Amino acid sequence: MTELLYMDNIEANYIREFDAVVTKSKKDYVVLDRSAFYPEGGGQPADTGRLRWNEHEATVTHVAKKGIIKHRLDGERPPENTEVHGVLDWERRHAHMQMHTAQHIISGIVYDLYEARTVGNQIHADYSRVDFKPASFTDDDLQDIAARCNQVISGEAAVTITEEERSKLEQRVNPERCNLDLLPSSIQHLRIVEIEGFDVCPCAGTHVRNTDEIPRISSMKRESKGKDTERIVYGFS
Repeated sequence: MTELLYMDNIEANYIREFDAVVTKSKKDYVVLDRSAFYPEGGGQPADTGRLRWNEHEATVTHVAKKGIIKHRLDGERPPENTEVHGVLDWERRHAHMQMHTAQHIISGIVYDLYEARTVGNQIHADYSRVDFKPASFTDDDLQDIAARCNQVISGEAAVTITEEERSKLEQRVNPERCNLDLLPSSIQHLRIVEIEGFDVCPCAGTHVRNTDEIPRISSMKRESKGKDTERIVYGFS
């Protein structure tokens, strides 16, 4: 099993380079004993970057979690038991961290204002989207949502990542606001992302350590996605 280095705490989300050992080397992927690369999931794209070993280098084009963490490479693959050095495409990763933390803020504000739940999301480096239900936003609504988001962002709220038992978390959150009630009851030990004074949410993604790292939200538009469901697409200045 691959140790996911970014999972432990918020500072671990800032690991840009790491050393590892190849535990499996196949035709189109390798498995590492430890990795800071985020595997695609939860609406967040996979990290990309490079693996280096001896005098060799290969590009990490995708990372997938299919029972095991598969690092797909463009170029030569290191043999099993090889020590490798991983380097993340940090600009891309940090953009995903900013966008994902902003998504938590948007989702919290929309629930607080309209009691609309997040039913889907997709993070990108240059724009992202969140789907809400039940929702029917006006242009004025979007302006209000963006203004409130920017107020939270400018508040320089600390972001932390901890672990917590589900039974304890249920006592201090609204399960609908953070979609806790949608997680299978068999999942009892949770990774929690908390934006100080604003939001608490189970999440396995990567995030910034403070909202002051998030650029101001400068664009927000809406799209209808069927009965009672609307999508907000947002971007930064």
